[in-house]
Amino acid sequence: MKYDFDTPVARENTSSAKYDLRKEIFGRSDVIPLWLADMDFQTPGFIIEALKRRLQHEILGYSFPPDSFYDAIINWNRRRHEWVIKKEWIGFSPGVVPALNLLVMALTKPGDKIIVQPPVYFPFFSAVENHGRILVNNPLYYDQGEYRMDLKQLVLCLDDKVTMIFLCNPHNPTGNVWEKEVLMELANLCAERNIIMVSDEIHSDLIYPRYRHIPLASLSSAIAGHTITCLAPSKTFNLAGLSTSYLVISNPELKKKYDAMLDLVHVGAGNIFGFTALEAAYNEGDEWLEQLMEYIGDNLRFLTDFLREYIPPIKVVKPAATYMVWLDCREMGLGVKELRDFMIHKAGLGLSDGPLFGQGGEGFQRINIACPRATLEKALCRLQDAVKKKVSGIQ
Repeated sequence: MKYDFDTPVARENTSSAKYDLRKEIFGRSDVIPLWLADMDFQTPGFIIEALKRRLQHEILGYSFPPDSFYDAIINWNRRRHEWVIKKEWIGFSPGVVPALNLLVMALTKPGDKIIVQPPVYFPFFSAVENHGRILVNNPLYYDQGEYRMDLKQLVLCLDDKVTMIFLCNPHNPTGNVWEKEVLMELANLCAERNIIMVSDEIHSDLIYPRYRHIPLASLSSAIAGHTITCLAPSKTFNLAGLSTSYLVISNPELKKKYDAMLDLVHVGAGNIFGFTALEAAYNEGDEWLEQLMEYIGDNLRFLTDFLREYIPPIKVVKPAATYMVWLDCREMGLGVKELRDFMIHKAGLGLSDGPLFGQGGEGFQRINIACPRATLEKALCRLQDAVKKKVSGIQ
């Protein structure tokens, strides 16, 4: 393998939210942090070199995204997802979460209803409720180890006050990649009622073999006219600290309203290094990404096999995408607070607590497996020892 994913990188004392906020988040600073969705792998060298080249010009003044920025996005999405987009459809955002909030403010009004599908990425909830909109839950249902959309229940939610739905595809935290037939049915339900579909597709590059990500907006031009797609290189290439993401909005009316809101709050300028890193990632990152997914795939197999053999009460919800893995811990027989405390204080692990993701999250934990194998093995051995002590009654 050309790229090294085994060598640990010390991240303490680098203002790393994942490592240096452990005491604040978990109440102790010695947990193995496998919660926040960034990777413990080195940012690819070709991105670091591109940033160094940019630093050779010693003025870091106001900037704007050059044509090469848009070209990199267009070529990447055509190459990776067979999705043809145009420059004028692309809008900037400092992150997907800011984009969700900006879209709610720009395209809905107080009192409007916005649908989410929990358990789901929890900033969806605050993006709705913090702006005086009404959150409507259309929960996924868990059927024989697989999550499915409840489209029959969705229809019952669709009254005249529903103006927007948040879709997560690939889905965080379950790892689902929604199939074309499901996306078509969802999109047709929304399009015929003029409901705006905001599709968070930030994990779309992180797909396991035998699966394929289908951008919602690629289904048809009519569906694209009701869809806003949120994307970024940050999850794929470990660039979250550069605050650079983008939206694809083919409907000119929606794009105009979004751009106006972006301008109103003055967060649309972006930053030089984010632009530079995105271009390098999308222009040079194919081989690195292929090797990354091979390594993460091996980590997923290691996790699955280890739990099956040594900790059978905890089961992997098999993902089709992303390095965030949803763990079914319900057979542990612990309440919500008990399970969280067990993971932190008995196993010494910093995971994402299932209830954060809303309805259906009770009894689940989310683990980040984008780390060196040795780190994952150490974490699982800690968990195994804690479970053994629980079973034997040792406190």
